[in-house]
Amino acid sequence: MEELFAAFRSEPGTAGILSDFDGTLAPIVDDPDASRPLPEAVDLLHLLATTYGRVAVISGRPAAFLSTHLRLAEGDGLMAIGLYGMEMAGGGQVTVDPRVLSWLPVVDEVACLAEEQATAGVYVERKGLSVTLHYRTTPSAAAWATEWAAAQAGRTGLIRHPARMSEELRPPLPVDKGTVVAQLAAGLRRVCFVGDDVGDLPAFAALDELASSGAITAVKVGVLSEEAPPELLAGADVVVDGPGGVVDLLSRLLPPTPA
Repeated sequence: MEELFAAFRSEPGTAGILSDFDGTLAPIVDDPDASRPLPEAVDLLHLLATTYGRVAVISGRPAAFLSTHLRLAEGDGLMAIGLYGMEMAGGGQVTVDPRVLSWLPVVDEVACLAEEQATAGVYVERKGLSVTLHYRTTPSAAAWATEWAAAQAGRTGLIRHPARMSEELRPPLPVDKGTVVAQLAAGLRRVCFVGDDVGDLPAFAALDELASSGAITAVKVGVLSEEAPPELLAGADVVVDGPGGVVDLLSRLLPPTPA
């Protein structure tokens, strides 16, 4: 780890630190509304954003949620990209990809149906531009959630995205964590991404593609948990233990204090 990140610390202005939110900065909890990042992680991200070329959190969460819990404010260097690239929070404002606006009535209709039809134990999370069915507290509802989400995707044109103990339906925009990482990496020489779930695999793939072309030096960090997908851990250059391990990683990325 020290060898991989030595160049990040020595030339932070040319480097980027990109991170997932749930399971990476914030411990996984049963109630998604109760998810909170570790305070030390937020403090470190803000500190790193004062010296690094780019520091951002990329998540399936709405950008407004991220803005609140990452304590974003006008003038911050820290950025938050929500809903896999459909929203962005920075400078005290949230902006939305205009291509998604025509899909809002469809998402709302599907969310209403989910609330009416969801089997016991399934929590319907409205995200504005998407809707997620959580079955963490009732794993036996997985089959229902999968079948229902697939049926709605076929009916409406929304895209089904399976995730950790959940199914998400979102508009068919060509955006994901991989496209976001590729955009944020522009102009940088080194980029690190930290993630823990299947939704982070496109970010790893984007870094692999950029690194193979010689555009950047990439470091992929996998966050270990009982639910971490094996393919993500296998593809990681570094594996850390849970959000606490991420805090330790971020602290190691701090540039040396001038004498």
